Amino acid sequence: MIPNASPAAHARRPLSYLLFTLAAWCFLAATVHAAPSLAEQRIAFQQAWAVAQQGGDGWRSWAKGLTGYPLYPYLEEAALEHDVDTLDRATVAGFLDRHPDLLPAADLRRAWLRSQARQQHWDDFLALYQPGLGDTLTCDALQAKLAQGGTLDFESDLASLWDRPSLPNACDPVLDAAHDAGLLTNARLWTRIDRALDAGQGGTVAALAGWLSGDEGKAAARLAQALRDPAAAVADAMNWPDTPRHRQAAALALKRLARRDTDAADAGWQRLAPRFSFTPTQRDGVLYALALFHATDFDEHALVRLASLPADAQTDTSREWRARVALARQDWPAVLAAIDAMPAGQQDEDEWRYFRARALAASGQAARANALYAQLAQEPTYYGFLAADRVQDAYAICPLDPPDDGQREQELLARPGLQRAFELFAVDLPQLARREWSRALADADATTLRVAARLAYERGWYDRAVFTYSSGDALRYYDQRFPLASQDGVVPQAQQAGIDPSWAYAIARAESAWMSDAHSGADARGLMQLVPATAAQVARKNGLAWSGGESLYDPAVNIMLGTRYLAQMAARFNGAPWLASAAYNAGPNKVDQWLVERGSLPPDLFVATIPYHETRDYVARVMAFAVIYDWRLSGKALPLASRMPAIGQPYSLPDVHTPRKDVMCPATASADQAAAGVTH
Repeated sequence: MIPNASPAAHARRPLSYLLFTLAAWCFLAATVHAAPSLAEQRIAFQQAWAVAQQGGDGWRSWAKGLTGYPLYPYLEEAALEHDVDTLDRATVAGFLDRHPDLLPAADLRRAWLRSQARQQHWDDFLALYQPGLGDTLTCDALQAKLAQGGTLDFESDLASLWDRPSLPNACDPVLDAAHDAGLLTNARLWTRIDRALDAGQGGTVAALAGWLSGDEGKAAARLAQALRDPAAAVADAMNWPDTPRHRQAAALALKRLARRDTDAADAGWQRLAPRFSFTPTQRDGVLYALALFHATDFDEHALVRLASLPADAQTDTSREWRARVALARQDWPAVLAAIDAMPAGQQDEDEWRYFRARALAASGQAARANALYAQLAQEPTYYGFLAADRVQDAYAICPLDPPDDGQREQELLARPGLQRAFELFAVDLPQLARREWSRALADADATTLRVAARLAYERGWYDRAVFTYSSGDALRYYDQRFPLASQDGVVPQAQQAGIDPSWAYAIARAESAWMSDAHSGADARGLMQLVPATAAQVARKNGLAWSGGESLYDPAVNIMLGTRYLAQMAARFNGAPWLASAAYNAGPNKVDQWLVERGSLPPDLFVATIPYHETRDYVARVMAFAVIYDWRLSGKALPLASRMPAIGQPYSLPDVHTPRKDVMCPATASADQAAAGVTH
C-alpha cells in the first residue's frame, strides 16, 4: 500500500504545523544557548528537513547543533538528491565514504546513478555502480558496458533478468543488443513468454512475439491477444491452425473471457471444443473457469456445473463456491453435500464449521448444530462471534500482555538503526522509519521482533505491533493489536458524524493497520483510505475545510472526513454497518446490485455470497474488529447480530445504555484456540 518514493517526498505536516514549528524554533534559537534537548533537536530537524528538500546548503544554518543527532545524514542526502543532476562524482563519493552503511548513502547512490544513466555519463556511472541495486540500474550498467565496447554474455549478464515476467524500460536497449547478437534464441524467447503468460503480462508477450518469425511469431502474437483481448481471440480462433501453441492460446482466451462474460465464453467453448484437440489439462481448465464464473454470477446451473467438474479440475476455490451457491439458494442439503466434498483441512476452516452448523440447524438437527456452535464460539473470530450469538454464549476473548524483557529492550534501544527508526517516526517520516526498522531487524528472531514492536507501541508507532503480533500467543495482545489511538479523535469525530466509534476504529484498523501514510494503488490515502475526490466531496457536503489530497495523511483530517463518509454509506443502507462496510470496500453501486440479486438473504448468508473475496473478507474482519474495539472501549461487546440487522431493517445506533455481551476467557479453550483467527 505504500508508494515508492524518494526521501524528499515525505514532508507531510500541514502548513499550520510547519508555521508552529518555525515559531517554536525561532523562540528556541533566541532563548536557548545550552545543548539542545531531544525535543528541540526534533523541531530543528523538521525545519532543516523542509529546507534541505529545496537543495543547496541553506539547510545547514537550520541544523546547527544537530551534527550528533542520529538523522543528520538524512538532511545532507535530501539536499544532495535535489541537486543530483549537477553533482560531481567526488561529492557523491565523499558522502558515501562518510556514511557507507546508512540508508541515505544507498539512496544517494541510486539517485546519482540514475542521473548519470540519463545523461549517459557511463564512466562516472561505472565508478560508483554496485550490483544488486535493482533491475533498472542493472540494465543501465549493461548499457554502460556496451557503450564502452563490451559484449553481452547471456548467462552472466541476462539470465537473472530473463526470469522476470516484465522488465523496466531501461532494459529495452540491452535486450535489443542481445537480440542483435543472436543471444535470444527461440527457446529462450519461449521460456520468457511462458513466464509472462503465467504472470498475465500481455505486453511482454507481444514484445517478444516480434522477435519470433513465421508461424512461431503468429502463435506468440495470438497468445498476447488471448491475454489482452480474449473476446477477439475467441472469435478469431476458428481460423487458427490446431497446433500446440494455438491450442494454448485458445484455452487461455476462453478462461480469460469466462471471467468477463460467461455466456460469451460458453458459446465460444461450444464452437472451439470440436475445433481443437485440447489436452485434458486444457479442457479441465476451461471447464473450471466456466463453472467458477457461472458460480460467481449465481447462474441457475452453477451448482450442477461445479458438482460435475472432473476431480482433477476441482480446487478449494471451486469447492467453496459450490457451497456459496447452495447458501445463496438456502439449499441446506446441498450446503452439507458441498462441505462434505471439501478436503478435511478446508472443512475445518471456521467459515465452513459455522455453515455446517447453520445447515444442520436448518435441517432440524439442533443438538448437533448447537454442539458445533458452542465449539466454534471458543474462538475470537467473526464466525466465532456469530456462533456465540447463536447459542447465547459470551464472547471468547482472552487478552494477554507482552512479557517484559528489560535487558533485550536496552539492547535494542542501543542499536543505531533502531534509534534512527524511532527518530524518523517521531519526526513524521514513517516510510523512512519503516525502512530503517526493517534493516535494523532483518536478522532478528521472533522474540526480538516482539520486544521491538512493544517499544514501538509505547512510542505510538502502532502499525509495528499490528504487523508483528500476527501469530501464536501474540494474537492475544489485544491492547497492542487494536490500539485506541485516542489522540486521533476517533471517538468524538464518530459521535459527531453519528456513527458507532467502535465501527470507525474497526474500519481504520482494517484499512491501514494504523499507518498514517498508507497509500493504495487506487490513490486511497491515510488511516481510513480516502480517495482525494471522495474526501473533497465529503468536505463540501459537510461544510468542512479541505486543503487537498496531501492533508489526508494528517490523522485528524483523515478521521474527520472518513467518519463522515462512513456516515454517508450507513445512511444509504438504513444505518447497517455491515452493508456500509461492504460499500466502503467495493463501492455502494456494487452493493446495490448484490441487494437486487440476493437481498432476501439473512445477513450472514449475504456476506458469504458476496462475489468478491476481498469484500467478503473485509466485511468479516471489520465486524470482528468492531466487536473487539467495542470491548476495548466499554469492557463488554455489542452482539454481532445487533450490528448485522436484516436487510431493510433499520439499525439503532448503540449507546452506553445498549445491552452488551460479556467477554470472557473460557477455561476449556486451549491457547491455540484462544489465539486463532483474527488476522492483521
